[in-house]
Amino acid sequence: MPVLMSEYKFVIDPDTAVRIRDWARTRMERDPHGEGPFGDQYQTTSLYFDTDDHDVFHRRDSYGRSKYRVRRYDGLDFVFLERKLRTSSLLQKRRTQVPLDELALIGSLDPTWAGRWFDERLALRHLRPICQVTYRRVARVSHTTYGPVRLTLDTDVRALTQPRVGFVNSQGEAILHNRAVLELKFPVVFPALFKELVQDFRLSPARASKYRTAANQLGLVPEVHAAAVAIEVGGATYA
Repeated sequence: MPVLMSEYKFVIDPDTAVRIRDWARTRMERDPHGEGPFGDQYQTTSLYFDTDDHDVFHRRDSYGRSKYRVRRYDGLDFVFLERKLRTSSLLQKRRTQVPLDELALIGSLDPTWAGRWFDERLALRHLRPICQVTYRRVARVSHTTYGPVRLTLDTDVRALTQPRVGFVNSQGEAILHNRAVLELKFPVVFPALFKELVQDFRLSPARASKYRTAANQLGLVPEVHAAAVAIEVGGATYA
């Protein structure tokens, strides 16, 4: 069943990222799927899809509200087929877990496959694989009256061109120029815990798209000037 959440993003410098990581580790619980000495770390790799006309990149019409990707964690032998659908106020995510080797079924429209819904939408929207993005994530969780909340901090974001369905062992080139992405996810009401975080660190929300930044830095969208980066904060562009 699709999950509805609200989400705020922030682009921050490395020193602030370290301080926020330490703040979260004293105030929130570890991610149940995390590893490392604090039980909250893992590597995320995503395969992104777009059309030949780069409609997702340009956010044209309904392509600006939905994003399709295949996500893999820590090199495991299963993946998640995901659709992120954004409305004016909420983020809806639908995901299905399938074995890694079943990615070969994409394009077959096999009616018996658990990933059929994902395969159908790729075909309907003329989406093809375009790039792979990898990063290190720290994730912490907490619980409120309205439900669970989640903080993620992504560093060492790297990308490479990937025109085929599947994953490449290489992580590619750094694309965020020594910056990190902080994401705060919550249901219904912005929690007091996150209000404290935003106030203490004087954070300002940003439009931060790892896919658009990767596609730009890799030169996958010829009509866009290579110096432009798809991370915008308060009207400014970070290069």
